[in-house]
Amino acid sequence: MPLQAAMYSANNFTVYTMKKRLIFSALLAIIAGTALAVTPLWTRYAAISPDGQQIVFTYKGDIYKVASSGGNAVQLTTQSSYEMNPVWSPDGSLIAFASDRKGNFDVYVMPSAGGAPTRLTSNSAGETPWAFSADGKYIYFSASIQDPASSALFPSGRMTELYQVPVEGGRTTQVLGTPADRVNVDPQGRFILYQDQ
Repeated sequence: MPLQAAMYSANNFTVYTMKKRLIFSALLAIIAGTALAVTPLWTRYAAISPDGQQIVFTYKGDIYKVASSGGNAVQLTTQSSYEMNPVWSPDGSLIAFASDRKGNFDVYVMPSAGGAPTRLTSNSAGETPWAFSADGKYIYFSASIQDPASSALFPSGRMTELYQVPVEGGRTTQVLGTPADRVNVDPQGRFILYQDQ
Protein backbone atom coordinates (compact mmCIF):
# COMPACT_ATOMS: atom_id res chain seq x y z
CA MET A 1 0.00 0.00 0.00
CA PRO A 2 1.49 3.35 -0.98
CA LEU A 3 2.35 5.76 1.86
CA GLN A 4 -0.22 8.35 0.76
CA ALA A 5 -3.05 5.77 0.76
CA ALA A 6 -1.98 4.49 4.19
CA MET A 7 -2.05 8.06 5.64
CA TYR A 8 -5.49 8.68 4.12
CA SER A 9 -6.76 5.43 5.62
CA ALA A 10 -5.29 6.27 9.06
CA ASN A 11 -6.83 9.79 8.95
CA ASN A 12 -10.20 8.32 8.00
CA PHE A 13 -9.96 5.87 10.90
CA THR A 14 -9.12 8.73 13.31
CA VAL A 15 -12.04 10.87 12.09
CA TYR A 16 -14.37 7.87 12.27
CA THR A 17 -13.23 7.08 15.84
CA MET A 18 -13.65 10.71 16.91
CA LYS A 19 -17.17 10.80 15.46
CA LYS A 20 -18.07 7.62 17.35
CA ARG A 21 -16.72 9.07 20.59
CA LEU A 22 -18.59 12.33 20.03
CA ILE A 23 -21.87 10.52 19.34
CA PHE A 24 -21.33 8.25 22.35
CA SER A 25 -20.59 11.28 24.59
CA ALA A 26 -23.71 13.09 23.35
CA LEU A 27 -25.88 10.03 24.02
CA LEU A 28 -24.36 9.64 27.47
CA ALA A 29 -25.08 13.31 28.27
CA ILE A 30 -28.71 12.93 27.12
CA ILE A 31 -29.19 9.81 29.24
CA ALA A 32 -27.63 11.49 32.29
CA GLY A 33 -29.80 14.59 31.82
CA THR A 34 -32.92 12.44 31.54
CA ALA A 35 -32.01 10.49 34.67
CA LEU A 36 -31.62 13.72 36.64
CA ALA A 37 -35.07 14.93 35.56
CA VAL A 38 -36.82 11.82 36.89
CA THR A 39 -38.93 12.22 40.03
CA PRO A 40 -37.12 10.79 43.09
CA LEU A 41 -38.16 7.24 44.00
CA TRP A 42 -37.97 7.72 47.76
CA THR A 43 -40.26 9.35 50.32
CA ARG A 44 -39.79 13.04 51.00
CA TYR A 45 -41.32 15.84 53.09
CA ALA A 46 -42.73 13.61 55.84
CA ALA A 47 -44.99 15.25 58.45
CA ILE A 48 -46.53 13.56 61.47
CA SER A 49 -50.11 14.38 62.49
CA PRO A 50 -50.76 16.43 65.65
CA ASP A 51 -52.05 13.32 67.48
CA GLY A 52 -49.04 11.28 66.32
CA GLN A 53 -51.21 8.62 64.68
CA GLN A 54 -50.55 9.31 60.99
CA ILE A 55 -47.79 10.47 58.68
CA VAL A 56 -48.17 12.24 55.33
CA PHE A 57 -45.34 12.28 52.84
CA THR A 58 -44.50 12.81 49.18
CA TYR A 59 -43.62 9.84 46.99
CA LYS A 60 -43.01 10.17 43.24
CA GLY A 61 -44.72 13.58 43.25
CA ASP A 62 -47.95 12.62 45.06
CA ILE A 63 -49.09 12.92 48.67
CA TYR A 64 -49.61 9.71 50.66
CA LYS A 65 -50.82 9.00 54.19
CA VAL A 66 -49.90 6.05 56.41
CA ALA A 67 -50.46 5.09 60.04
CA SER A 68 -47.43 5.92 62.20
CA SER A 69 -47.47 2.29 63.38
CA GLY A 70 -46.96 1.16 59.75
CA GLY A 71 -49.19 -0.46 57.16
CA ASN A 72 -50.40 0.36 53.68
CA ALA A 73 -50.07 3.97 52.53
CA VAL A 74 -53.13 5.65 51.01
CA GLN A 75 -52.56 7.91 48.02
CA LEU A 76 -54.26 11.29 48.58
CA THR A 77 -53.35 13.05 45.31
CA THR A 78 -53.26 11.57 41.81
CA GLN A 79 -52.22 14.39 39.52
CA SER A 80 -49.47 14.29 36.91
CA SER A 81 -48.10 17.40 38.64
CA TYR A 82 -45.67 17.42 41.56
CA GLU A 83 -47.05 17.82 45.08
CA MET A 84 -44.75 18.49 48.02
CA ASN A 85 -44.31 19.75 51.56
CA PRO A 86 -47.56 18.58 53.21
CA VAL A 87 -48.40 20.13 56.61
CA TRP A 88 -51.16 19.27 59.06
CA SER A 89 -53.72 21.62 60.57
CA PRO A 90 -53.66 21.75 64.41
CA ASP A 91 -56.79 19.58 64.67
CA GLY A 92 -55.55 17.12 62.03
CA SER A 93 -58.56 17.63 59.75
CA LEU A 94 -56.72 19.41 56.89
CA ILE A 95 -53.49 19.05 54.96
CA ALA A 96 -51.91 21.97 53.12
CA PHE A 97 -49.34 21.31 50.40
CA ALA A 98 -47.62 22.88 47.39
CA SER A 99 -48.49 21.74 43.87
CA ASP A 100 -47.33 22.83 40.43
CA ARG A 101 -50.50 21.63 38.67
CA LYS A 102 -51.11 25.17 37.34
CA GLY A 103 -47.52 25.79 36.25
CA ASN A 104 -45.76 27.00 39.38
CA PHE A 105 -46.01 25.91 43.00
CA ASP A 106 -49.18 27.20 44.67
CA VAL A 107 -50.62 26.42 48.11
CA TYR A 108 -53.52 23.95 48.21
CA VAL A 109 -55.54 22.58 51.12
CA MET A 110 -57.54 19.35 51.31
CA PRO A 111 -59.27 17.19 53.94
CA SER A 112 -56.79 14.85 55.61
CA ALA A 113 -59.11 11.93 54.80
CA GLY A 114 -58.71 12.76 51.10
CA GLY A 115 -60.87 14.63 48.63
CA ALA A 116 -60.68 17.50 46.20
CA PRO A 117 -58.02 20.09 47.07
CA THR A 118 -58.72 23.82 47.02
CA ARG A 119 -56.19 26.21 45.53
CA LEU A 120 -55.44 29.08 47.93
CA THR A 121 -52.71 31.05 46.16
CA SER A 122 -52.14 31.98 42.53
CA ASN A 123 -49.14 34.29 42.45
CA SER A 124 -46.58 33.66 39.72
CA ALA A 125 -43.93 33.15 42.43
CA GLY A 126 -43.52 29.64 43.80
CA GLU A 127 -45.10 29.26 47.25
CA THR A 128 -44.21 26.69 49.91
CA PRO A 129 -46.54 26.06 52.89
CA TRP A 130 -44.85 25.59 56.26
CA ALA A 131 -47.49 25.62 59.01
CA PHE A 132 -51.01 26.44 60.05
CA SER A 133 -51.68 29.18 62.56
CA ALA A 134 -52.39 27.95 66.12
CA ASP A 135 -56.14 28.48 65.63
CA GLY A 136 -56.06 26.69 62.26
CA LYS A 137 -57.51 29.68 60.37
CA TYR A 138 -54.41 30.57 58.33
CA ILE A 139 -51.62 28.82 56.49
CA TYR A 140 -48.12 30.31 56.64
CA PHE A 141 -46.13 30.02 53.44
CA SER A 142 -42.94 31.44 51.99
CA ALA A 143 -42.66 33.07 48.58
CA SER A 144 -40.57 35.69 46.85
CA ILE A 145 -43.36 38.15 46.05
CA GLN A 146 -42.31 41.57 47.34
CA ASP A 147 -39.60 42.65 49.74
CA PRO A 148 -40.64 45.42 52.10
CA ALA A 149 -38.82 48.68 51.38
CA SER A 150 -36.98 48.41 54.70
CA SER A 151 -35.30 45.15 53.69
CA ALA A 152 -34.58 45.88 50.03
CA LEU A 153 -30.83 46.26 50.52
CA PHE A 154 -30.10 42.99 48.70
CA PRO A 155 -33.22 42.11 46.69
CA SER A 156 -33.10 38.55 45.42
CA GLY A 157 -35.60 36.00 44.14
CA ARG A 158 -33.91 33.41 46.35
CA MET A 159 -34.75 35.35 49.50
CA THR A 160 -38.38 34.76 50.31
CA GLU A 161 -40.82 36.49 52.62
CA LEU A 162 -43.35 34.89 54.98
CA TYR A 163 -47.05 35.25 54.16
CA GLN A 164 -50.35 33.92 55.44
CA VAL A 165 -53.52 33.00 53.59
CA PRO A 166 -56.93 32.14 55.11
CA VAL A 167 -57.78 28.44 54.98
CA GLU A 168 -61.07 29.31 53.23
CA GLY A 169 -59.16 31.31 50.64
CA GLY A 170 -58.85 35.04 50.20
CA ARG A 171 -56.23 37.73 50.34
CA THR A 172 -52.66 36.88 51.34
CA THR A 173 -50.91 39.06 53.91
CA GLN A 174 -47.20 39.48 54.48
CA VAL A 175 -46.21 38.40 57.99
CA LEU A 176 -42.42 38.88 57.83
CA GLY A 177 -40.05 40.38 55.31
CA THR A 178 -37.44 37.99 56.70
CA PRO A 179 -36.59 34.99 54.52
CA ALA A 180 -38.19 32.53 56.97
CA ASP A 181 -38.17 28.79 56.23
CA ARG A 182 -39.19 25.71 58.23
CA VAL A 183 -41.83 27.74 60.03
CA ASN A 184 -43.63 26.42 63.07
CA VAL A 185 -46.06 28.01 65.51
CA ASP A 186 -46.30 27.37 69.24
CA PRO A 187 -49.69 25.91 70.35
CA GLN A 188 -50.81 29.20 71.95
CA GLY A 189 -49.99 31.21 68.83
CA ARG A 190 -47.63 33.56 70.66
CA PHE A 191 -44.47 32.76 68.70
CA ILE A 192 -43.50 31.91 65.15
CA LEU A 193 -40.39 29.75 65.07
CA TYR A 194 -38.42 29.71 61.85
CA GLN A 195 -35.08 29.17 60.18
CA ASP A 196 -33.64 32.39 58.77
CA GLN A 197 -32.13 31.94 55.31
